[in-house]
Amino acid sequence: MTQNKHLTIRYSFGFKQKVVREIEEEGLSLSQARRRYGIKGAATIQKWLNQFGKNHLINKVVRVEMKEEKDRIKELEAEVKRLKLALADSVMAKDILQTVVKLADDHYGSDLKKNFGSQQSKHSKNKDTP
Repeated sequence: MTQNKHLTIRYSFGFKQKVVREIEEEGLSLSQARRRYGIKGAATIQKWLNQFGKNHLINKVVRVEMKEEKDRIKELEAEVKRLKLALADSVMAKDILQTVVKLADDHYGSDLKKNFGSQQSKHSKNKDTP
């Protein structure tokens, strides 16, 4: 039975920072840094750049807000949530009413919407004429 012994190399914090600084300030490429220091992992230095480098901030958005702005955003988010719930309630109520009208139409064998609309138009004509 053969045992594979895996050698784990741990790099110090200072060493990682030194490599990152050389890449950023001296323009050393990742492959050159790997060769210079004998680093075998292909993504090791890239991870160090993400952790310790200055260039990793380029693609990030930093937002500075005043306390009043933050409070206003929270208020607006709460209002949006409340309005979404109100809209959902009104849509559900409309659907329920449509279902009730349809069930009443089926039960009584008539079209309530049509009958209701025609009665309303008769009443509105009578109100217009003296």
